[in-house]
Amino acid sequence: MKVDFLGAVGEVTGSKFLITTQSNKKILLDCGMYQGKGLETDAMNKDLGFDPDDIDVLILSHAHIDHSGLIPYICKHGFKGKIYCTHATRDLCSIMLPDSGKIQENDIVDFNKKRAKSDLPAVEPIYTARDAFASLKYFISLPNNLKINIEDGIQVSFSDTGHILGGSAITLYINEDGTEKTLCYTGDIGRYNKYLLKDPDVFPQVDYIITESTYGNRKHEKINIAEEKLAQIVQETCVKNLGKLLIPSFAIGRCQEIIYILNKLKKNKRLPDVPIFVDSPLAVSATDIYRLHTECFKEDIIDIIHTQQDPFGFDNLFYVRTKEDSKRLNTTTRPCVIVSASGMMEAGRIKHHLANNIENKKTTVLVVGYCAPRTLGHKIVNGEKEISIYGNKYYVNAQIKEIDALSGHGDYTEMTQYLSCQDKSKIKKIFLVHGEKPVQLDYKSHLEAEGFSNIEIPSFRDSVEL
Repeated sequence: MKVDFLGAVGEVTGSKFLITTQSNKKILLDCGMYQGKGLETDAMNKDLGFDPDDIDVLILSHAHIDHSGLIPYICKHGFKGKIYCTHATRDLCSIMLPDSGKIQENDIVDFNKKRAKSDLPAVEPIYTARDAFASLKYFISLPNNLKINIEDGIQVSFSDTGHILGGSAITLYINEDGTEKTLCYTGDIGRYNKYLLKDPDVFPQVDYIITESTYGNRKHEKINIAEEKLAQIVQETCVKNLGKLLIPSFAIGRCQEIIYILNKLKKNKRLPDVPIFVDSPLAVSATDIYRLHTECFKEDIIDIIHTQQDPFGFDNLFYVRTKEDSKRLNTTTRPCVIVSASGMMEAGRIKHHLANNIENKKTTVLVVGYCAPRTLGHKIVNGEKEISIYGNKYYVNAQIKEIDALSGHGDYTEMTQYLSCQDKSKIKKIFLVHGEKPVQLDYKSHLEAEGFSNIEIPSFRDSVEL
């Protein structure tokens, strides 16, 4: 069989890996969208590296847009195969993909206004919300740890990675000439001892591994530090400075974890009496889906759900759906906490909150996750004092703070721990993807120091025979 590395190679978005078997069956692992590259992104997303008509099966590791976001696009252009994923991933995609289509429809309006001023013709969005809804009919969901046949001589199973709800590694069993070859694509690897989700699960022994390397040279803070830091930042911003605390957050995963921590602080009387707004329709819908999938939660969280109050609801917590209610948050001068998407600050309502508040010295912007290079979030967290939002310049007078303990990605020690379920002597090759090149080189050294060998860092569009 052959692997083509078509995305998330030397960078952290656009995950796409194409497996072609000896019998010419084509299996696509993830179909992610490139994000955070401005005008480059559109052309990159349309240049797939394959014909959608040719793909027999798509297998999805999790619902994040950098892994799932081009599914409506390939369905629009001829893909008619089955899309396998876990139950929770399917449910999350049912809200995330239409939301992505809607964002593109809205963004293209402003983009076309600029083109019209230069006498350039209007362009179409990559796909629309309608296209996204149409793609959902191809999804087939499965539980973890169940091996099923997807094509003649090809089986698949999922195992929990603890990255987001439903996030799972994909193990393929491919029979060629009477010999079974096994490959695991880990997708994104979560952290251990998190607040909500189970720890990453072990995966079956395999011959080949394609694995992420996002934080391959970084050690995160311990997760329990997040609670203390968040309490301190809320107190300082909202009580001492009488300002607003803006928390840009991915609507899926990070947002629910922040809500849970705030709930815990409230319950322990460590949260000041200020309103907390979750200003993201997607996050509101995602939180409802979280309530449905207790199979993904740790035992103590399941006990809380069954015996106590809703872990995603408490006094002074308000979920904001309408644009009108969101706009009202921009005009209020009352101290408050606003949790809003997106985490990299590239889209969504958080951009409006930043535009209205980032020049105010009383404001704090709390970054709680990874921001890819060239994104607005990356510029802000790296200390740029002048930024552009919707084409307008703003000066960053707000306090910028970080809590990396809430990262959904494991650090290099946790990723190494995850891979340690394997007999190293039986692994024929490990491919490092979903990471920036200097980080990958460091991670490769860490893995080699732990006894792993035959590690490759593929380049974009590399094709490798296994």
